[in-house]
Amino acid sequence: MKQVEGIKCVNQVVNRDYAIYQGDACELIRAVPGDSVHFGIHSPPFEGLYKFSSFDRDISNSEGAQFWEHYQFLIQELLRVTMPGRLHAVHVMQLPTSKIKHGHIGMRDFRGDVIRAYEDAGWIFHSEICIWKDPVVAQQRTKSLRLLHKQIVKDSAMSGQGLADYIVTFRKPGDNPEPVSGCFDHYIGDGVGPDRSKYTAPMDGRNWFSIEVWQRYASPVWMDINQSRTLQYRAARDEKDEVHISPLQLDVIERCIDLWSNPGDTVLTPFLGIGSEVYSAVEMGRRGIGFELKPSYFAQAVKNIAELHAARTTDIFAKAV
Repeated sequence: MKQVEGIKCVNQVVNRDYAIYQGDACELIRAVPGDSVHFGIHSPPFEGLYKFSSFDRDISNSEGAQFWEHYQFLIQELLRVTMPGRLHAVHVMQLPTSKIKHGHIGMRDFRGDVIRAYEDAGWIFHSEICIWKDPVVAQQRTKSLRLLHKQIVKDSAMSGQGLADYIVTFRKPGDNPEPVSGCFDHYIGDGVGPDRSKYTAPMDGRNWFSIEVWQRYASPVWMDINQSRTLQYRAARDEKDEVHISPLQLDVIERCIDLWSNPGDTVLTPFLGIGSEVYSAVEMGRRGIGFELKPSYFAQAVKNIAELHAARTTDIFAKAV
């Protein structure tokens, strides 16, 4: 992959399949040419929920108006670099409120705030997917009283449902110069997928396998995501400044890439983290660009993607022999 010209970063890895850079995404993205990215996907810091590092440039250390000022700049840059008619997908969830910080226990509409921020920047709100999450697992992880059965017994007015994940996707205005076309040739998800023998249908000429895959992907609620299928992350933990790490499920990333990009397309993520989005892009025959501020995250991303890249290269040569 061609290196982005004029980019100033702390560290980088650039080869024919991907380019990843350590540094501030708000600065690094300015070197990306306009209308050059085919698809983008990322999970932003959830405003005020977790602190990912001690860096003053880390957007997760901002709250309120300062957070949205920084994120809005990035949203506008994502619009600039994306090709007309192409998409950018964002992983979000609604956020809990606490009695100590907000004065009450409830929820705040982070998902809606993100949608409005993208629309204000000129994006078109394209689609939304709700991703089911197990409330028992959520209660064990978050220790939320609202998910406990004993709260139902005590006072169900303080009980509430678990918080789902969402993928909200936005389209850049204009006509797409390179249509994303073709049938699905595999299924990404947990459990039993569509019948592979239906990949070709000589009776009526319709690819029923692809049709059944699409019927699952077209659902507004994805119930078949493997919640535990994520990249290895333990080596990225930093005791000095680490509070939370949450790699996005590979099933979600791969479905979005399969749905909304072609093989050979460039896929960008402004929050590389431990490398999940670029890892998936490379694995699926795309080219990836990613930015990451935190050194330990970047180092783990380098390792994760390099291992995949080496395996793919070895496999290519093995097949050629």
